[in-house]
Amino acid sequence: MINSKSLVDGLGNINTTKKYYDNWSFDYDKTLKYWNYKAPIKSANILKKNLKKTPRNILDLACGTGLFGKELKKIFLNSNIYGSDISSKSLILAKNKNIYKNLITSNFEIRHNYKIKFDLVSMIGAMTYCKNFEKLFSNLSFYLIKNGNFIFSHRIDLWEKQNFDKILESKSDLFKIKYLSRPIKYLPLNADFKDKIKIRITILQKC
Repeated sequence: MINSKSLVDGLGNINTTKKYYDNWSFDYDKTLKYWNYKAPIKSANILKKNLKKTPRNILDLACGTGLFGKELKKIFLNSNIYGSDISSKSLILAKNKNIYKNLITSNFEIRHNYKIKFDLVSMIGAMTYCKNFEKLFSNLSFYLIKNGNFIFSHRIDLWEKQNFDKILESKSDLFKIKYLSRPIKYLPLNADFKDKIKIRITILQKC
C-alpha cells in the first residue's frame, strides 16, 4: 500500500523519489483513478482551448506511466511526443501505451540535448519535486522554440509557501503567463488531500 501521506509532506532526495515511484508504478494508474485524479484530462482540455495550432513536437517531463501523454495523444493525434521520468519502471508502462516517440530515464532538472526544439513542454503533477527552479526554467527555455508553451500543474499550498508568483515574475524576461486556472481539487478521494490541497494549472509562453 502506497503511503499517500508522504506525497503531502514530500519525499526527500532524488533517490528516495525514484524508489518510491518505482515501487508504486504498477498500481499507479489504478490508484490515481481511485483518488479521482483529473489533472491530466483537465490540462489537455486547457491546451485544446488555448493553443491556436497543433504542436508538432511535445516534451512530457516527469511523464510517469503516461497518464498525461495519453490525454495529449487524444487531442494532438499527429504530434511527436517525447517523454522523460526518473522512474525507469514507470517508463516501461509508458512505453507499452505506444504514445511516445522516445523515452529517457532522467531527472527533469538535468538538461538533455535533444536534436530538436519543442513547441510544447509539459510537467503535470511534478512541480512539487522541483528543487532548483533556476535549472528548470533554464532547461525549459533551451527546449522550447520561440513562442512555445510550457504547461504545468502546481499545488497551491506550495505555490504560496514558495512565493511562486515572485519566481514567475523573476522569469518574465523568458516567459509570460498565457493562462492561469482557478483552484482545482487535486486528489479529492484521497484521505490526506481531500478538499484541503488544490492545484493550479498554468501555461507559460516563451518570449
